[in-house]
Amino acid sequence: MPGTRDDLHGSAPEKSRQALLLIDVINDLEFPGGEQLLGQALPAARCIAALTKRARAAGVPVVYVNDNFGRWRSDFRCQVDHCLTEGIRGREIARLLVPEEQDYFVLKPKHSGFFSTSLDILLKYLGAKTLILAGFAGNICVLYTANDAYMRDFHLLVPEDCVASENAEANAYALKQMERYLRADTAVSEQLDLTPRQV
Repeated sequence: MPGTRDDLHGSAPEKSRQALLLIDVINDLEFPGGEQLLGQALPAARCIAALTKRARAAGVPVVYVNDNFGRWRSDFRCQVDHCLTEGIRGREIARLLVPEEQDYFVLKPKHSGFFSTSLDILLKYLGAKTLILAGFAGNICVLYTANDAYMRDFHLLVPEDCVASENAEANAYALKQMERYLRADTAVSEQLDLTPRQV
């Protein structure tokens, strides 16, 4: 496999100038406002699923950057299983966005994917310079992650059809903030030029 190293200790098995970050997409939505978010997030999840499929085919690493939702004794696989349980509000979204074996994951304790996580070092080993951000909620965790990414000099792509918040107005405002102040490209996902893996 291109980019594979003999010793993977402290490194990643591939190189890519782009990385796709899926923020809080594995989410039970069992919280106040979750029902409203579901209505906005489900159409976005379908676009994220299509984008994720394209990214994997192009060799762009997919990184699930997911909140632990206060479950300090849990892990990402447990979170996936929980969200796929019958009767869970976010189940349909989780079914659309189930991670595959080659995907990466980072659990975060707070809003930003960079705060107290290993995301920085993972992106360094991947060699990523451009981050594609998708997920929920656009006006909170996506925005906070985008802000921290911008301060680390990443180029940002935040496709507007792959981000959702509890209401459309808050989402549009967050996208406008990212476009204006973080220099993010917010063109729809179909317009993204996914760069093949760089070795």
